[in-house]
Amino acid sequence: MAQPKNLKKLVRTRMDRTGESYTTARKAILAAKPTRPASAQDAAAAAAAAEEAELPEYPAPENVVQYDAGLWHRVLTQAGVTHPLTGEPMSEALLAGLAGGIGFMAFTFVYEEVTTATVVTRAHPEPYTANLLARCGAVLSERTTGSARLAADYLDAGLDAGRAVVVRASVAALPWIDADVVEDSDSIDLVVVGEHGDDLLIDDGSGSLTPISPEDLAVARSRRKKDKHWQAWVPESTGPDAATLAANVREAIAQTTGRLLGTSELEGIPAHFAKNFGVAGMNNWAQKLRDTTTAKGWTRIFEEPVRLESGLSQVLGFLTDTRFGGLGALRGQYADFLTEAATLPGLAPLAAHAADYAHLAQDWIVFTDLIDPSIDPAERSGHFATLADQLEVIAAAEERAATALATTLGTLGH
Repeated sequence: MAQPKNLKKLVRTRMDRTGESYTTARKAILAAKPTRPASAQDAAAAAAAAEEAELPEYPAPENVVQYDAGLWHRVLTQAGVTHPLTGEPMSEALLAGLAGGIGFMAFTFVYEEVTTATVVTRAHPEPYTANLLARCGAVLSERTTGSARLAADYLDAGLDAGRAVVVRASVAALPWIDADVVEDSDSIDLVVVGEHGDDLLIDDGSGSLTPISPEDLAVARSRRKKDKHWQAWVPESTGPDAATLAANVREAIAQTTGRLLGTSELEGIPAHFAKNFGVAGMNNWAQKLRDTTTAKGWTRIFEEPVRLESGLSQVLGFLTDTRFGGLGALRGQYADFLTEAATLPGLAPLAAHAADYAHLAQDWIVFTDLIDPSIDPAERSGHFATLADQLEVIAAAEERAATALATTLGTLGH
């Protein structure tokens, strides 16, 4: 699926010479089968295309735990960026940890017809992808523009270089999404891995490539207001040195533990919302689960059967989906991150903390398995109390694990 670096230039040169359409000329070059008797120039173009195509294959999404870390693992792998010590691609777990790893947030909002429940167990509210890219050490070509034409040119440049290009799009504007079931503000990063006929091929983490017309993708990209037509790709295989990567790991862990323990300020979050984040957020949620009398308790806000089923389904979805949560609340992946990070210079003590997060992953799996969206509304208070029991066990273990990890981090050399 990797594209020749100068494919479009070769195609357009052939179009000028033969009068063929773009699609016909492109197919002829890629197949090295001209539609007329081959000239020396055709043969040279075909040979150049074949040589340029010898780039790393874009890997298939396999066993993805966290959507964005998995996406950038594939993009960096295809670009040839490797770990400074092993020479192998940087793992999804390492990239996830660099992005900030794990966290916690729980919010409910009561509307006229529905009560929403949002639970996030990845790093939040810090910019997950921006932190990942800043700390992974890869060279990045990043663009944002208000012009759809320039955006298409920038996208072409990345594909012409033989690299997958990450773009940011409005979820609701994607042709295969039911716009009625997502918020207009929801966005997602997608990978454009190449072209197929007149369409672009998209990696959306589903395990297979999805075709989309350039026009439809342009519309979905333009719906983003804050980062309109944002895109990024990796122009070279240069990666981080071991010392820099170790320093960035320490920075990421400090951010993670500070967020969980409430010892660092949350970016862009009003102080009175802080109780919904980290270990404090877990305990606050447990209290609301136990509350059977006040207007803020879950027994009251989920009194109606429709609200109850919808709310618990949302919670289950957040905990099992790979974008804002994941298996075991991503704690198992964080254990893998600590194990891998411990191989970097001066970070060996981190390995001792991996077991804490592996155990927490199992605790979160138990919690997730307890959630029953079809619970009889008459039994909801008892169901919520059962969830609160497990959540309080988790909160205590999270506090111990984060405190111990922060203490060890403080002993490491800088």
